[in-house]
Amino acid sequence: MVNLVAAQRPLLNGLMKMAGIRPYTVEIEPGTVMTFWLPSETITKPKKKDEKPKIKAPKASKPTVVLIHGFAAEGIVTWQFQVGALSKKYSVYVPDLLFFGGSTTERAERSPRFQAECLVTALRKVGVEKCVVVGFSYGGMVAFKIAELYPDFVQGLVISGSILAMTDSISVTTMQELGFSSSSELLLPTSVKGLKALLSVAAHKKLWFPDRLHRDFLQVMFNNRKERGELLEGLVISNTDIPKFPQRIHLLWGENDQIFKQELAQNMKEELGEGTTFEAIKKAGHLVHLERPCVYNRCLKKAIASLLASEDAKK
Repeated sequence: MVNLVAAQRPLLNGLMKMAGIRPYTVEIEPGTVMTFWLPSETITKPKKKDEKPKIKAPKASKPTVVLIHGFAAEGIVTWQFQVGALSKKYSVYVPDLLFFGGSTTERAERSPRFQAECLVTALRKVGVEKCVVVGFSYGGMVAFKIAELYPDFVQGLVISGSILAMTDSISVTTMQELGFSSSSELLLPTSVKGLKALLSVAAHKKLWFPDRLHRDFLQVMFNNRKERGELLEGLVISNTDIPKFPQRIHLLWGENDQIFKQELAQNMKEELGEGTTFEAIKKAGHLVHLERPCVYNRCLKKAIASLLASEDAKK
């Protein structure tokens, strides 16, 4: 029987190519690779069939934006409604984090720091020297870590539905409030019932899909379960110090986010200081970028333009 989710991939891939990005695989080191969608103009077709396409740096006239996905889906599935909205004005890069899409590693590290180090290494290999980073949920934690470790590389941050780091207290409190025993139970569902529970928590409006579509989504999007479970374990830390970010940060939230509530975002804004702004989108939950893509895209484009203008003003 045809997997309906897998069958949609050629269509989604085609739409991404029409929006101006194409797939590419970057070897970070032997045993560690990351799959990306890169601006089409940066990929030069090889002259011979057995040669790998060559990569050029993005156009200097177009600022670079990197979109980092969350835990339930790979890059272009997460950002399918944002790529086309951004690609005319920006060079858009959509990576798959390790153990998502075709990205994998033989190394044992599972922390957001390791994801950040690998992602920046890969981005530099494809010619990116600086960028605005947009991170959603798990990808937001990776984005924060990139900004902390590589301040000269990140021009600004837009964060949706995420926090600086998953501390023990936040993890326990959040799971108790949502009615789950652990983050793995929530984020790595093994049944249609579990996936429905995840979607009911993540979305503001009740979503209805036939059970078959849920089963197909589970089969396609929730692979590498052992490694992803280890990623979740690697997220939780005992406590965290608040880094001093030189970049401006914009928190773009779904007003009804049940996983990371507005109160967490407001508290984080205060902790991060004057360089951080907060904006909430009404009638949207954790999946704000998918639930209300038109509103989200308007807010996102405005935020990116403001971050870049602030960076230019420093020069």
